[in-house]
Amino acid sequence: MNRRRVTAAAFLVATGAVAWLAAQEPPPARPSGADVILTNGKVVTVDDRFSIAQAVAIEGDRILRVGSDSEIVRLSSPSTRRIDLRGRTVIPGLIDNHMHLVRAAATWDKEVRWDGIGTRKQALELLRARVKAAPAGEWIYNLGGWAVDQFADDSRPLTRDELDRIAPANPVLLQASYYASYLNSRALDALGITEKSPEWALRDSSGRLTGVIEEAGIRGLVGRLPVAAGEALEASTRLMIRDLNKAGLTAFGSAGCEPDILPVFRKLSGERTLNVRVFCITGAAAGSPQQVEASLAAVRSMKLFQGDSDINYVAWGESVYGPLHDPMFIPRSRPQPDQLAQWRRIVTEIATARLPLHVHANLTDTIDGFLDQIEMVNRQHPIGDLRWTLAHLNQPTAAQLQRMKRLGLAAAVHPWAVINGGINRRVFGDAALDMAPLKTIQESGVTWGLGSDGARANQILPFTTLWWAVTGKMVGGQKVLRQPISREDALVAHTRRNAWFVFQEKNLGSLEAGKLADLLVLDRDYLTIPADQIKDIAPVLTMVGGRIAYEAP
Repeated sequence: MNRRRVTAAAFLVATGAVAWLAAQEPPPARPSGADVILTNGKVVTVDDRFSIAQAVAIEGDRILRVGSDSEIVRLSSPSTRRIDLRGRTVIPGLIDNHMHLVRAAATWDKEVRWDGIGTRKQALELLRARVKAAPAGEWIYNLGGWAVDQFADDSRPLTRDELDRIAPANPVLLQASYYASYLNSRALDALGITEKSPEWALRDSSGRLTGVIEEAGIRGLVGRLPVAAGEALEASTRLMIRDLNKAGLTAFGSAGCEPDILPVFRKLSGERTLNVRVFCITGAAAGSPQQVEASLAAVRSMKLFQGDSDINYVAWGESVYGPLHDPMFIPRSRPQPDQLAQWRRIVTEIATARLPLHVHANLTDTIDGFLDQIEMVNRQHPIGDLRWTLAHLNQPTAAQLQRMKRLGLAAAVHPWAVINGGINRRVFGDAALDMAPLKTIQESGVTWGLGSDGARANQILPFTTLWWAVTGKMVGGQKVLRQPISREDALVAHTRRNAWFVFQEKNLGSLEAGKLADLLVLDRDYLTIPADQIKDIAPVLTMVGGRIAYEAP
C-alpha cells in the first residue's frame, strides 16, 4: 500500500539488463565434504513432488544434498558441523512476495509492534513496558500491523483518556492498519492537532477531540515522527532483520526500496551479515496526466537484474497510475475511461521495454479495468512471459482468474483480512468472507503466492498468514474466510511459488541440491499439528545461505 509519485530518486531505481537468468543459475553441487549436516529430522523439501527426507548437507551457502540420514552422514568430515534435529521438522525459509519493510527499518527500533497479538490486555502490557523504559517526553508509537478487531477480549477503540493514563509523560500514536490511529493528549499537542483541525480528527458530542485520527489524516502526520538515522538506522535495521528471522522470514519482495535506507542493506550484504534477501519492486508512478510523460521516461531508463541473490531489482510497481490505486476500505472502485487510458499508456511502455510488472489491483471493478487494458496491450506486445502480477487481489471473480490465466498473469495474494477482517465485514458485508477467495484462486491454475503487504497495512508474521490461509481465521480467532486451503498448498504459496515471483526459483523456495541453504528448523511439525496451532509455530533455528541467522535461546 504505497501511492508513489514521480520523484528524482525514483529515476535511480535500478541499473543493467535482463541478466537474471545467468545470475540466479546455481553452480553444480560438488561431491566434497559438507560444512554442515542436519540429521535425524523430518525435512519437508517443498519440491515439485513435496518430498519428505531425513537430513540435509550444506556446503558453503548451498545445499549439497537432501536424503536419508545414512546418505548425508557419509558426506561429513572431521570439520563438519553436525546438528541433530531430534525429530524436528525442517522447511524452506519463508518468502513474502510483497512487503514495505525497507522503509520500516527506520522506525523498527522505536515501534511497539502488535503483530499477531490476540488480546487488548497483552497489547497494553507491551505498551506499558515501553512507557516504563522510555524517558519522559520520548515518542512511543507503532505504524500498523494490527487493528482493534483482533483483540478477542475487548475490541473497542482505544481512547485518548486511556492512553493518557498509560503514558502521562509521553506522546503516544498507535496506527491501526490504514483505518484509524489512536493518540493521547501529548501526541495531539505535539502534532498541533486541535478542535480546528479537519474532520479527520474525530470529536465527541461535546466537540472535544477523542484522539482518533481517520486514515485520511494520518499519512501526513506519521512523516513527522522521529526515525532512526546514521548508526541508529543500521542498529534498527539489524534488529528488524533479527525479528524477521525469528519469525521465519528469509526473503521478501520489497514494494519500494527507499534510496536513503537501502544502502544499509547493501552494507550488511557486503559484510556477509545480511540475513534476509531483498527483491525490489519499484518505479515512478504518475499521479496525474501531467506526470505520465515522466513515468514513460522512467520506464525507458529502468534496468533490472543487476544485483545478486541478496539484493536485486525485479519489477516495476507497485503503482502505475495513482488515481487507480484502490484504497483499502472503500466498498467499490469506479475506474474512469480517461484514467484507464493513462494507465494503459504506461503499461504499454512497460510491455515494450519487456519489464516485469507488479501492480496493486484490489477491487473487482479495478481488476476488470486492468484486464481490459492488458488484453489490448497484449495484442501488440505479448506479455505472457514477463511475469506480470496483480497484487492484493482481494476481489477476483472466477471469470477474471480465467482471463488472467489466458494472459499468463500471476496473483500475489495478501491476507488483509488477517487483521482487518472485522473492518472488512463492516465495509463489504457478507462478501468480505471471500476476500480473498483462496480455494477459487488455487483451483484456477493461475500462478499465485502469499505475501502480507506489511508492515503497516498488515501484520508480517508468515506463520500467522499460513494459519489464516488454512483455518480462515483472523488474529483473535474470528472466522473471516470461507475458502481456506490445505496446509500443503499454503506452504507452497509461501515458499516455492514466491521464489518464482522474485525470479529466484532456481535458488530459493525448496530444499534441493544446488539451491541456497535458506531453511527453518521448527519447534513443531507444520504438517501434523492441529491447524489452530500453525500461528504458534516458532523456528528454533533459521539459516540463510548456510549461516545461522537466528537460534532460539
